[in-house]
Amino acid sequence: MKVVLTTAAALAGLALAAPAIAGPVTDCPNRDVPFSAQSPLIDVLLSPAAKAVIDKHAPGRLDKMPPNFAGTKTPSFASILTAESATRFTGMSADKVAEIDKELRALPVTAADKAARCQRFDNDVPTFPAMPKGKVRLLVMEKINGFKDVPSVEAAHAALTAMAERKGWAIAFTEKGGAINARTLGQFDAVIWNNISGDILTLSQRKALQSFLAKGGGFAAMHGSAGDPAYFWDWYADKLIGARFTGHPMAPQFQEARVIVSTDHPIAKAAKLPREWRMTDEWYSFKTSPRAAGAQVIASLDEGSYTRKSPMGPDGYLDMGNDHPLAWTNCIGRGRMFYSSIGHMPQTYTQPQALALLEAGIDWAASNKKACPAR
Repeated sequence: MKVVLTTAAALAGLALAAPAIAGPVTDCPNRDVPFSAQSPLIDVLLSPAAKAVIDKHAPGRLDKMPPNFAGTKTPSFASILTAESATRFTGMSADKVAEIDKELRALPVTAADKAARCQRFDNDVPTFPAMPKGKVRLLVMEKINGFKDVPSVEAAHAALTAMAERKGWAIAFTEKGGAINARTLGQFDAVIWNNISGDILTLSQRKALQSFLAKGGGFAAMHGSAGDPAYFWDWYADKLIGARFTGHPMAPQFQEARVIVSTDHPIAKAAKLPREWRMTDEWYSFKTSPRAAGAQVIASLDEGSYTRKSPMGPDGYLDMGNDHPLAWTNCIGRGRMFYSSIGHMPQTYTQPQALALLEAGIDWAASNKKACPAR
């Protein structure tokens, strides 16, 4: 846990208490949900009986998956895959998946299964020093259960710390899901998801985040926070972010592309963004435009400026056409949401336009209390 004020002197001598370590989590998502082909793959792998079902129909296939794809200790890609979506890596046919689904559904969910499912969650509540009044107060979440790209997380962390120094923000970092509770959130203006992947919140923590936003809190997120191939919290994907990840190019993975700006958006104005710029990153595609969820798009991609090829799907599955949103905002009750899909390459956190977009987006989410009036 780390708190950044505005000067080194302000930080000197600041004692940070350790998180209050709570007992085992008992309200994790999917704790009591029957096994199926739609279960998180990690939950299947954690159960000897459930794993045996897959091994029966696809002998040795799971063992051939990369370790970070089939690991049962987080962060693990297995927490953002379902048993069914893992077929693209195991080569199982649809008929085999149907057989596996039937046999998984027949298994009991034991007490050991429930405990194993909850082990990757926590309800440890960090103790933060009093946030100074009159400053933007930000809580940055860095707990990751899914795919953790350490270079991008660290680059974003450094960029946020530098922003806080430059802007005079008070900012705290945590890897504890237990920080998402009403009392702790009441100390902050906005929470930031630093490339979060995988479910990290218990059911009560989910409700706390929803309530925080409904009452006028802010939420900002970057890149990997909307890049999971499978979600187990529909509200997060469909309402908060407003779009589900489809994939990104792999041939090549990182490409230069043309970014087009909606210059009338208040964030574009605050960031003084040009009408367009070119940069290199990993470019996400989404199943639908976030406009369908009411989002206001800040920046979009020119699909003619880069190649959308990947062995993970058929030709064309990454195409979104003339409307390929890259960064956007939305109102969640009285709360404000900002998301930018830029951010896989560490260099993007020093790229001038991308950095200006991120800084202005966070400031908007934390400060623009009039952007989402009560309805």
